[in-house]
Amino acid sequence: MARRGDTIELAVLGLLHEGPMHGYELRKRLNLMLGWGRLLSYGSLYPALKKMLRGNLIEETVPSGPQTRRQRIVYQVTDLGTEEFSRLMSEVGPAAWEDDNFDIRFRFFSSTDMEIRLRVLEGRRSRLQERLDRVQRELAMTQAEADRYAAELQRHGVESVEREVRWLSELINAERSGQQAPPGPETPTPAAPSTPS
Repeated sequence: MARRGDTIELAVLGLLHEGPMHGYELRKRLNLMLGWGRLLSYGSLYPALKKMLRGNLIEETVPSGPQTRRQRIVYQVTDLGTEEFSRLMSEVGPAAWEDDNFDIRFRFFSSTDMEIRLRVLEGRRSRLQERLDRVQRELAMTQAEADRYAAELQRHGVESVEREVRWLSELINAERSGQQAPPGPETPTPAAPSTPS
């Protein structure tokens, strides 16, 4: 649960780093970032916002002017929140490239130093390569026992991870050569693990 809270905090700071937002807009943008598999309720968002307010990472204001029904509170990042966002984005380690955090980190890569981006991308690729090797071994062992649909699901998982590994390799090569990342047919979503890590 703490890990999800950290992910929400990073995402909120990143979005507010781009400009102030009210709670509804913040939740909408967070859900677009997190994807359908991790939709965020107000019951998760508002406690995170309250915690960040207590920590002086964000502040709330009520815009002046005519209000409809009830006042809308607008959240914006503080100087301390900007420092915390920079600190979180500069962290390099397993949490930065695991499924729970990588897509959020990647969304804000433009705020990150190239060396840090490379380390996170390489860590993610290495992690996925380990996963791919494990899944391929499992596939080879269970293919004879699995029914057609189970085998098809495993094959789909392997192809998804292979696609993301190729995409990461292209991004890493582009970073190293100082070029813009090559356009792909689609941005892959992080691959789901086939078995618990």
